Amino acid sequence: MTQHQRFRAAIVGCGVIAESAHIPALRAEADRVEIVAAVDNDPERLADFQQQCDIQAGYTSVAAMLAVQKPDLVVVCTPPMTHADIAVRCLEAGVWVWVEKPPCLSLAEYARIEAAEQEGGPYASVVFQHRFGSGGRNAIDLISSGALGQPLVALCQTTWYRDQNYYDVPWRGRWETEGGGPSMGHGIHQMDLLLALLGEWAEVRAMAGRLARAVDTEDVSMAMVRFTNGAMASIVNSVLSPREETYIRVDLADATVELTHLYGYKNADWRFTPAVHVRDKDRIASWTDIPADVSSSHSAQLPYLLDAMQRGERPPLSGPQGREALELIAAMYKSAFTGVPVRRGEIGPEDPFSQRMDGGSQPWP
Repeated sequence: MTQHQRFRAAIVGCGVIAESAHIPALRAEADRVEIVAAVDNDPERLADFQQQCDIQAGYTSVAAMLAVQKPDLVVVCTPPMTHADIAVRCLEAGVWVWVEKPPCLSLAEYARIEAAEQEGGPYASVVFQHRFGSGGRNAIDLISSGALGQPLVALCQTTWYRDQNYYDVPWRGRWETEGGGPSMGHGIHQMDLLLALLGEWAEVRAMAGRLARAVDTEDVSMAMVRFTNGAMASIVNSVLSPREETYIRVDLADATVELTHLYGYKNADWRFTPAVHVRDKDRIASWTDIPADVSSSHSAQLPYLLDAMQRGERPPLSGPQGREALELIAAMYKSAFTGVPVRRGEIGPEDPFSQRMDGGSQPWP
């Protein structure tokens, strides 16, 4: 049996996502990780979180926590505008980081995080848990191996509903604090999964609009994306859709792959429809022959991060891989606000859309 090192973890930000997703994930790996501290700038919320989650040490600043606890891993669950500073501070202190989406407000901030990493660790990994469900891993493997034929056409829809009360939280719906609208805060998970299924994108043409919510950012975005393998995809991100659904469809030469869920999937949420010329029943059955049923969740992703920490290797969804969805979204915004197509690699460090997702412009009155 492999002997695992037991790591010390601290949670920064004591809101809903920490309690509902990260605490269960960390508890599920209790033989490998111990929660030693919680951090929140609201003392009342911190105390309540400590009591509910049975965490002995609490701090109102990251600096104070790092000085005393010296954890191996910090889990960042704070609002997006704080992610980059917290991640950099922790990395510079020699601490690995697992940061909630969006990882930061811009490509420029992500570059700061990358620059603070060290060879062999510490590294910062982004929470993109939908790559890690067993159904998703199966679909990624089938497509990348060529078992379903050439990828041709795809749809990626995050059509959710958030009323105006949702945006009463001061940092939501603002470029300088959330980084963007549903593209950054909601659809980013499914767009990351689409990238895992189809690989590198090559060109984006997009539109974005503020149609119904009193926000600074968009409340709807749409994009057409061409991938380097030739596949073409349509992406929709919305917070205006009363019937909520998360949907991905990939049409390949030999099959259509579909995923329908809302906030997380199981194996049964994936569907495979063979093309008319595919009649081998054993081949078709093999597409859904998955030994385990692991839901897409924080609990599914965390073991991969702990394994990388154990080996001193770069974890999944860090560095260039963690940047992929952010770069696609930046290109979507640039195309939407300039009215021109954007190609992969076009947004360099000096580009306004590297500094801010809105490019420093005012996209609408």
